[in-house]
Amino acid sequence: MNFDYDVIVVGAGHAGCEAAAAAANLGSRTLLITMDMNKIAQMSCNPAVGGIAKGQIVREIDALGGYMGIITDKTAIQFRMLNRSKGPAMWSPRAQSDRARFIEAWRNILENQENLYIWQDTVNELILENDAVTGVKTGLNAEFRAKCVILTNGTFLNGLMHIGRTQIKGGRIAEPTTTGITEQLVSLGIKSERMKTGTPVRIDGRSVHFDEMKEQPGENDFHKFSFLDSSKRELKQLSCWTLFTNEECHEILRQGLPDSPLYNGQIQSIGPRYCPSIETKIVTFADKNQHQLFLEPEGENTQEYYLNGFSSSLPLDIQLKALQAIPAFRDIQIYRPGYAIEYDFFDPTQLQHSLETKQIKNLFFAGQINGTTGYEEAAGQGLIAGINAHINCHGGNPFILRRDESYIGVLIDDLVTKGVDEPYRMFTSRAEYRILLRQDDGDMRLTEKSFQTGLAKQERYDLLQEKKKERDAIISFAQNYSVKSQHINSGLETLGTTPLSHGCKLIDLILRPHISIIDLAKFIPALENEINKTSINRREEIIEAAEIAIKYSGYIKRERIIADKINRLENINIKGRIDYNTIQSLSTEARQKLTKIDPETIAQASRIPGISPSDINILLVLLGR
Repeated sequence: MNFDYDVIVVGAGHAGCEAAAAAANLGSRTLLITMDMNKIAQMSCNPAVGGIAKGQIVREIDALGGYMGIITDKTAIQFRMLNRSKGPAMWSPRAQSDRARFIEAWRNILENQENLYIWQDTVNELILENDAVTGVKTGLNAEFRAKCVILTNGTFLNGLMHIGRTQIKGGRIAEPTTTGITEQLVSLGIKSERMKTGTPVRIDGRSVHFDEMKEQPGENDFHKFSFLDSSKRELKQLSCWTLFTNEECHEILRQGLPDSPLYNGQIQSIGPRYCPSIETKIVTFADKNQHQLFLEPEGENTQEYYLNGFSSSLPLDIQLKALQAIPAFRDIQIYRPGYAIEYDFFDPTQLQHSLETKQIKNLFFAGQINGTTGYEEAAGQGLIAGINAHINCHGGNPFILRRDESYIGVLIDDLVTKGVDEPYRMFTSRAEYRILLRQDDGDMRLTEKSFQTGLAKQERYDLLQEKKKERDAIISFAQNYSVKSQHINSGLETLGTTPLSHGCKLIDLILRPHISIIDLAKFIPALENEINKTSINRREEIIEAAEIAIKYSGYIKRERIIADKINRLENINIKGRIDYNTIQSLSTEARQKLTKIDPETIAQASRIPGISPSDINILLVLLGR
């Protein structure tokens, strides 16, 4: 066995899988080290992918040539497009996946990936030479050498689980913790802190009264995660179910608070504000007599269900009694209780935008180790770390995504510029260019850039060019085709919109709200003929892309102008050019934070919390701007 590699990836969660696949696909000899090959890409919490803003990240991962979208489509047991009541910039795809098949699909890809090798073991020490990482040492006393190492350890670094007053060392239920790496990195000056997350009880569906809950079926239209895949869903589509807690349930939960690790001082670390435990909900929202829960299937052929909204670290008996107080769960049987877990993470302001650490050359961090939460955030970081580790090995400029190019760019810039004071979760509100970062056009934004890097392959690039050509053909037709009132007014009345008093261009009708290209094609044969020229297996996707481009063209142009203005500041590089401590005209806070972050550009400096516009003006004056 050859023990020398270009890239070593430690951890096979969502970040590690994307990192290893990306590096190997680009041509780096890559080793993926995992404690358990049967838990590759394990969905530790909810077996779901996507959601608000997260779905956009998955579309971006796919557009770049990653695998999360492809695997989610292949293993989906429910798909929904969220936020349909809002504009397309807010639409977010979400899917329930079959947990076991998700793992199986990822393992099949990794085991058959050229340049990628897998080793089952733990890593407890990095090998360092001259302030650079050169390899790892494992629990089996093996030493592997590499030009770059990517750490994606998730919740396993000194992981500690809590169920009431019971504490169990581990990174996941029934899985051991990892020690040694945090201690080594802290001794080298890297700052580490603790975070907390949690997961709910898992329920035996045979004990649930489904007739006392509201069914939430999925959708079965053309939408998917992958821009490559236009086939029908492979697995049986299942429903989720909604229900509510009640006051009796809350009273039982309150009785358990003295034994709650969150309230008895047992847990000191910070938890996710946007995904609170059920005990946090009843304390924070004491005036509410019910909270909504979602019962979600874990797979096509399993009885295991995930209770979304009931994350808890309360004692087992309290969790069980509280659930039994809900009518649909009066006969409840569970597979395991919910629990909280504390783990180590590293301050992400210690990273460059490439996700390489500032202190140790060729060492990359990705995923929860950077203070994030969520499979999608982890996978997006893993993909970027894998690309940049490959570049470090073989030469080239770092692969960096801007804030106006992707949610992944927003995510990484937020981490390295602002740091985290709680587990970071992506929201559409974190992106200032939401109209530019829609889920429908991830391929338009990112595939060509990835193709130039070598990750996105020719098939993906060719499909993009075909899609652009067919979308633009529809837009051009709409701009140039004249519609006569006598030919369309009866159709407009049928559609419930105002008839024309005189003729107009077709594009003016498409701009009307609540009227679609498909609606108009029923009454305009020439438009129907134009639509029929598009690729039949991607027709709906192309029509939607054209329609969004038309309806939102004004907003898109305006946001593009704003983004371009900001990007001028992104082109003013300041890293290493200024000794901030000597500039007395800067505020003390500005001097301290600019020195700590050492921003790459003026634009990044402007996003550091505590840096004022006047501070930026001072820097621009110093630079002769």
